[in-house]
Amino acid sequence: MLYRQPEDLPHGVREIMTEWITLKDGTRLAARLWLPEEASAAAPVPAVLEYLPYRRRDGTTGRDSVTYPWLAGHGIAGVRVDVRGTGDSEGVILDEYDRPELQDAVEVIAWIAAQPWCTGNVGMWGISWGGFNSLQVAALRPPALKAIITIASTDDRYHGDCHFMGGCWIDGNMGWGNQFFSNTTRPPDPTVVGERWRAMWLDRLEKMTLPMEIWLHHQRRDDYWRHGSVCEDYSDITCAVYAVGGWADGYTNSVFSMIENLSCPKKALVGPWAHAFPHMARPGPAIGFLQEAKRWWDHWLKGEDTGVMDEPMLRLWMQDHVPPRRSYGEWPGRWVAETAWPPPGLTPATLYLGADGLSDGETAESVHSATTPQELGLKAADWCPYGRGPDMSDDQRSEDGLSLSFDSPPLAERMEILGAPVVTLDLSVDRRQAFVAVRLNDVAPDGSSLRVSYGLLNLSHRDGSEFPQATEPGKRYRVQVKLCHIAHAFPVGHRVRIAVSTTYWPIAWPSPEPVALTLYGGKSEVRLPVRPADPALDDSLEPFAQPEAVAQNAHVALRTPEPFHRTEFNSVTGETRYIRRRDRGRTRHLDVDLEEDVGGYLTHSIFEGDAQSASSEAEQTHRFLRGEWDVRTSIRSHLTATSEDFLLRASVDAYEGETRVFSRTWNVRVPRDHQ
Repeated sequence: MLYRQPEDLPHGVREIMTEWITLKDGTRLAARLWLPEEASAAAPVPAVLEYLPYRRRDGTTGRDSVTYPWLAGHGIAGVRVDVRGTGDSEGVILDEYDRPELQDAVEVIAWIAAQPWCTGNVGMWGISWGGFNSLQVAALRPPALKAIITIASTDDRYHGDCHFMGGCWIDGNMGWGNQFFSNTTRPPDPTVVGERWRAMWLDRLEKMTLPMEIWLHHQRRDDYWRHGSVCEDYSDITCAVYAVGGWADGYTNSVFSMIENLSCPKKALVGPWAHAFPHMARPGPAIGFLQEAKRWWDHWLKGEDTGVMDEPMLRLWMQDHVPPRRSYGEWPGRWVAETAWPPPGLTPATLYLGADGLSDGETAESVHSATTPQELGLKAADWCPYGRGPDMSDDQRSEDGLSLSFDSPPLAERMEILGAPVVTLDLSVDRRQAFVAVRLNDVAPDGSSLRVSYGLLNLSHRDGSEFPQATEPGKRYRVQVKLCHIAHAFPVGHRVRIAVSTTYWPIAWPSPEPVALTLYGGKSEVRLPVRPADPALDDSLEPFAQPEAVAQNAHVALRTPEPFHRTEFNSVTGETRYIRRRDRGRTRHLDVDLEEDVGGYLTHSIFEGDAQSASSEAEQTHRFLRGEWDVRTSIRSHLTATSEDFLLRASVDAYEGETRVFSRTWNVRVPRDHQ
């Protein structure tokens, strides 16, 4: 990262830590502004909004303080607003992306456009939550919103978010659910809102909801998930959209559905990154994303010809093979481009699963049976890595050996794929409720197995997730499993492997009972989206600039974070525990004179052969300190299931000093709906 000094930027920067935006219902939202110094009615500038529930003064200040001064220093105002009921904003937040949040955003955009320092042209951007609501607000068409950049987001809240994958309940519900749960408990800052901070805090605590309880009541794709899913009508979005993702991230599939289906001006970028802004992301290479964003904003908000729309619509990192491990600093490869999606040059290659592995043609029918261990999947690590530690998938060979695995002969030529591999399986199961996990792996000559892509399918959702239907034990079905999009180059001498299992813990919640799978080879197949090399297009790409930001000293680490992932096996009881420490350390935020201490754990446990022993437990403590002001919240969530029901327990305790000022517990039983 190249850190620019503020005085080296084209414009001086003026920061306003708190600006109040009053909505039509009287609620006030707290905003933080970075303006070019000369921005005024005489010299107005466009503005970019990021709209989050993550606390603008402390929660995101580390990356905001190096990002927004850079934008303002290049003539674009930055506006960070706390969503209603979070940070210092008034009101209460009850759920993700609810209608009040989106309608508030429309008012916020109108407020920004009406400021004397603004030209009236507004952009919106963000990663994850901010990427989601950028899309959702764009679909409401506020007149001043001219363009968005949506990073690590989804156009389909059921199929593309952290809740379900192929109709399977996944671990993001616990990991993110507990984090969101904790976010809703944090108090406003008394230096901003004054003595009413306590009343605002207690009001939030009294009215808060339990996110996972809401999600458990919507286990199929119903109206709850349709809300905020812009895929319901892509034509709702008419402003320009730049969709950005990373191959290591959990959300990248949506980049491709958006650029295929949106009819507005559009562009897309996918790098090797995990869940982070591309100028800060790992695995590298990180890029000069702020420079790229500036080209986009200058085109759509200033009307300047930057050439950004003259380039190929889609730019991607074609990943080379690397030895599998839990963490990567850099992922080797090269940038490639496509002018349309799906690319007209793709030449799908079909390989058939059979007694001799993967072959080019159909073979005689063969029968393959397995009941995979309940703990299979621990080598997968996290559904959505953040790139900060050991959170990537590991060598798959031990779990390949416990799965139904099918290998190709060693490749005689390098093979590059781009897109979503599709696996079609002829199968039967012995239970009414079951799922399959399918992995596409790159097997090196030394036997190591790198997971290239994977997919899940709840077999009750084989014909869709709106009206699931249980399977008939012993009945033969032909189902399709769409794997995650990927760009990957298989080297000469490597093998392609398809591995199929009936378990994938802890990413996927287990079926109610162990499942015996029968897979019929011969016509079961994998279709690989092979991309022929296009040197004329790929070699014409201008290299990205070096990552840049502004040098700021926004915080000091008082306790270094110590995140880790650990797997424990008890040979006496047969229990396997996967423990992830979620530690952000203790930090002093210099610009607001505030100390923040955040720590917690996420633990997944399961016993050999017992699907109903699955247990996920999360806890987090969040503390704020300034002088005599010392407040903290402690959150716990615990999920188990019987064959019929999910059982959710949760609690929140809030303290002022050593005095507990609030306590609440939940005990929830929700029927399993084809899960």
